[in-house]
Amino acid sequence: MDHCISLILGGGKGTRLLPLTEYRSKPAVPIGGKYRLIDVPISNCINSSINRIYVLTQFNSVSLHRHIRQSYNFDLFSRGFVEILAAQQTPDEGTDWYQGTADAVRKQMRFLKEPGLKYVLILSGDQLYRMDYRQMLNTHLKANADVTIATIPVNERDARGFGIMQLDDSGRVKDFAEKPTTDELLQQVRTPAEWIDDHGIESRGREYLASMGIYLFNRDLLVDLLESNDYEDFGKHIFPMAIKEHHVQTHLFDGYWEDIGTIRAFFDANLALAATEPVFKFADQKYPIFTRPRFLPSTRFDSCSVDRCLIADGCTIGENTRLKNCVVGVRTHIGANVTITNSVVMGADYYTKDRSIPEDNIGIEDGVVIDGTLVDKNVMIGAGARIVASEAPRGDGHYGDIVVNDGIAVVRKAARIPAGWSFANCGQ
Repeated sequence: MDHCISLILGGGKGTRLLPLTEYRSKPAVPIGGKYRLIDVPISNCINSSINRIYVLTQFNSVSLHRHIRQSYNFDLFSRGFVEILAAQQTPDEGTDWYQGTADAVRKQMRFLKEPGLKYVLILSGDQLYRMDYRQMLNTHLKANADVTIATIPVNERDARGFGIMQLDDSGRVKDFAEKPTTDELLQQVRTPAEWIDDHGIESRGREYLASMGIYLFNRDLLVDLLESNDYEDFGKHIFPMAIKEHHVQTHLFDGYWEDIGTIRAFFDANLALAATEPVFKFADQKYPIFTRPRFLPSTRFDSCSVDRCLIADGCTIGENTRLKNCVVGVRTHIGANVTITNSVVMGADYYTKDRSIPEDNIGIEDGVVIDGTLVDKNVMIGAGARIVASEAPRGDGHYGDIVVNDGIAVVRKAARIPAGWSFANCGQ
């Protein structure tokens, strides 16, 4: 791993995650009460002994930069770093805004040409999973591959939404179909269940290998591919071209993996963390997920009911409040007689200095009812307000500072919801 660096792609505008990405990039979106999405690939790298990590950023990147700077500082005697490579203009020709994933890497080419590098691992900054990349490198080396791509088995229905690999018996990628829709195309890229079973993964009816968007390149080949053309995207351009001309190997993975690309996917992934037996756990003694230490006090509960919830540090929860199937983020203030069910509350970046000044308050006041809702950071919800997604009269749409997206009510960051507000009387 001493000869490997990681490039984490900071993502584009993230329009499918609006309004969460209105003021932040996708990798900076909070998850699990106290983490951010960028913590996942960075932690996977650290746990895999990859300690030279570049994060390529462009859109709404201030909070992402701040989080990385405050979270990841290696000791003075290691060669490790987490370095931000922001889109910028320099005297070099062609340095400006990133036009795509491949273009972003191309414009930071000088970091790929550092001496001693043999492998480049390219990751997404908006996925939730735990992987030891050393196993992927072993697959790469054993196959004597030029490129290795991580894949996960999926069933026929899910295969229609992914890039699907077609392999030979050795696991070499022979072809690639982006979101195959016809039965004929699906049959062409089908991988026999027996082959998947023989390679240590139970197929369980999954006969298609979907791209996870995780690539391991030989450094010299990656440089050649990027310098020989002006293609802008890895998945659409560089990877298909590599299949035709070079040895591309597949690395099979069968752990939890979720691409956080939509509000629904993000919402469901959060609530899944609060399950009695979650399919993904941030807590892991061998492969922990790291984040910024905040030095917050323990959360205080006052005679309330909590059922299947994740509650982060520094919260205060008032009397007779009921929380069920929720994720509650850091520094959340919840008043008395509040009911929150099936919801994600991201918390706050700071504490209110004086709760007697209403306009300065953040948090959830007394008597509020919340269900099926995602509450962004630094929000104030006035006493007696009722935010229940299923009560939105027109379904998906905009209701002032609340957006209903795919049946989920999303309260914008720093919104001020007045006392007594509800969909019935919002006047929208």
